[in-house]
Amino acid sequence: MLLLLLLLQLLLLLQQLLILLLLLLLLLLLLLLLRLLLLLLLQLLLLLLLRCYCCCCYCCCCYFCCCYCCYCCCCCCCCNCCC
Repeated sequence: MLLLLLLLQLLLLLQQLLILLLLLLLLLLLLLLLRLLLLLLLQLLLLLLLRCYCCCCYCCCCYFCCCYCCYCCCCCCCCNCCC
């Protein structure tokens, strides 16, 4: 009878360890997904920054810096800025 109780306790302990292991694996998977999401967001941000660059050259007629991303200050610019 005592042996049966010890065996039952051992099974309960193994079940708890298995649940903890599954929770740990789930947490690890969640962290990996979060890391992947952050990397994708960073890549998207880099793509946007590289695509929309600001050259910051002064226009001949405007006298202000045409430093707007993805916007061309095409009023007789000294250089072809931001196009």
